[in-house]
Amino acid sequence: MSAGGDERRVQEAVRRRARTSAFAEAEDVFSAVLADSGVREARVEAAETELGMELCGHLQAFQDRYDQAVAEGDADGLAGLCAGKHGRWGRVCVLPVGHETSMEEPHWGRTSEGRPIAWVGSAPDDW
Repeated sequence: MSAGGDERRVQEAVRRRARTSAFAEAEDVFSAVLADSGVREARVEAAETELGMELCGHLQAFQDRYDQAVAEGDADGLAGLCAGKHGRWGRVCVLPVGHETSMEEPHWGRTSEGRPIAWVGSAPDDW
C-alpha cells in the first residue's frame, strides 16, 4: 500500500476516534444535565403546562364554576371539589371529587399566574 493510502487510513481512524469520543462526552454531559433535579422539575412543569393547555377547552367550565363559588363564598359548591392540590405551587384542582376514576382526568386547575395546568398526585400545602 502507498504511503498516501496509509496516511488517509490513519487520518480517518483519528477522525472516527475523535467523533466517538465527542459523542461519548456529549452523552455524559446530557446525562448529567438530565439527572439534575432542577432540570427534571422544569421538564415536568413544561409537560404539566402543555397538558393543562390541551385540557383547557374541555375542562374550563369547571374552572368557571370554581371561580364563581369562590366569588360568592359558596361553601357547598367548594365542598364537592377534589382535594388535590399542590400548595407550594399555588395549585388547586377544580374538578369534582372522584374525577380521576369517573372522568379519567388528571388534576386540573390554574397556576398562581393564571395558566392552565394538569398534574398527577397531590402535596400538602406546606410542602
